[in-house]
Amino acid sequence: MENLLHYAWKYRLYSPLSLKTTDGRALEVLDPGIQNTDAGPDFFNAKIKLDDRFWAGSVEIHTLASDWKLHHHDQDRAYDVVILHVVERADCETFRTNGEPIPQFVLEIPLSVRENIAYLLERDAPVPCLYRLSEVEPVFRTMWLDALLTERLERKTQDVLRWLELSEGDWNEVFYIALCRNFGFGINNDAFEWLAKSLPLRYILKQRGCASQVEAMFFGQAGLLEEEIPDDPYYCLLQREYCFLRHKFELKPLDGMLFKRLRMRPGATPHVKLAQLAAFWTLHDGLFSALLEARTPGEIKAFFRISPSDYWRTHYCFGRSSIEKAKPMGENAIQIILINTVVPLFFTYARQRAMPQYAARAMRLLETIPGERNNVVETFHRAGFEVRNAGDSQALIQLRREYCDKKRCLLCRIGFQLLKKGKDSGI
Repeated sequence: MENLLHYAWKYRLYSPLSLKTTDGRALEVLDPGIQNTDAGPDFFNAKIKLDDRFWAGSVEIHTLASDWKLHHHDQDRAYDVVILHVVERADCETFRTNGEPIPQFVLEIPLSVRENIAYLLERDAPVPCLYRLSEVEPVFRTMWLDALLTERLERKTQDVLRWLELSEGDWNEVFYIALCRNFGFGINNDAFEWLAKSLPLRYILKQRGCASQVEAMFFGQAGLLEEEIPDDPYYCLLQREYCFLRHKFELKPLDGMLFKRLRMRPGATPHVKLAQLAAFWTLHDGLFSALLEARTPGEIKAFFRISPSDYWRTHYCFGRSSIEKAKPMGENAIQIILINTVVPLFFTYARQRAMPQYAARAMRLLETIPGERNNVVETFHRAGFEVRNAGDSQALIQLRREYCDKKRCLLCRIGFQLLKKGKDSGI
C-alpha cells in the first residue's frame, strides 16, 4: 500500500482542492519533490504552503503515522528536514528529534484510481491494459516508445561494457562475442556466448587462411566433433584439424549437449549457424573498425551476406547429405544481427568514446530495418500500436518484458494515463 501512496503523491493522483493537515492547516502542494531511492526521507526538495507560510524540505510517506516511530525516525536527525508526513491513516502524532511536531497529511486516493490499479495489478493477463490502449493518445504512446527504446539500449550497453572489461578494452573481441551470442538466435544465445569465450578471436584469426581449420575450431569447441562418422571424409578432416589445434592452443571443448537442436527449422540448426560463423571470420579480419567506417546501412548489411563452405550446400548436419541448397545468411537473420549486435555496439561505442555520431548512426540503422515479427510485437500491433520500424519493435519488447511481465504498471507511462481515468472508462 505504501508504494501506492508514493505513486499517488508523486503524480498528484488526488483532489488538490481544500487539502488540510491533521491539525487543520490549509495545505497547498507546490512541488511534491524528487523521489529518493537511497537512504533518508522518501522525497526531497518538496515545496508546500501551510496556511500563508511556505516550506521547503523533505516528505516522508507511511501507511500508518505510527510507522514513523516504528522505523526510529524520531531518533534520526536525517529526518529532521521533513516538512510533511504523508500517511493513509493518522493513528498518532509524529515528532522530530528535538520534540517539534511534524505536520501530517492524510492522503485519500480516489476510488477510481484504486479500482484502476487493482485492475492492472491483479488481472491475470500478459498485458492487463491491452484492450484499453486505444484510450491513450498516440502522442503519449510515441513518446513512451522513444523512452523505452533508450531503456533497452541502455540495458544492452551493460552487456557490452561487461564484455569490454572481460576483453581488456578490445572492441574487436567484444564484437566477436556479441556476434557469436546473437548467432544463437534466442534459443542458443548462452551456448554461443560460452563458445566465444572459450575460443578467443586471436586464435581464429591466426588460422583464417584455412577455412577448414576455422570450421574445425568452431565445431570442435562446440563439442560437435566427438562422434565417430568414418564415412564422412569432411567430418574426419575437421576432427583431425581440431585435434591438432586443440593441442596447439590448449583448448577445452564445451559439452555439445549445450546446443539445443530440437524443433528447429533445418537452416537454423547450430551446425548451419556455426558454419556461417566460420565463413564470416574466414572472410573478415578486424571487422568492427570496418563497420565503424561504413557510411550507409547497405554497406553494413553487405558485411553479413556470407555463405558457408561448399560442404554445407548438401548438408544440414554431419554424416547425412541433403538436397543441394545454398545456405547464405537470410535477410531476416541479417536484420536480427544488426538489431542485437551492431546497434548496441555503436550505441556503447558512442558513450565510451564521446562520439555521438555513432549513437545517431545506430538510431538511423534501426529506422531502416522493418519491425520484428514475433508474438510480443504482434500482440501490441493488433491492439493498435503502429510499428514503424525495428526501433518500435525493440521498444515494445522492452515494454512487455520490463513492465507488463513484471507488473510494473505504476511505473509505465501508459499505466499512468489509464490510472487517471475513472471507473466509468470501461475497466
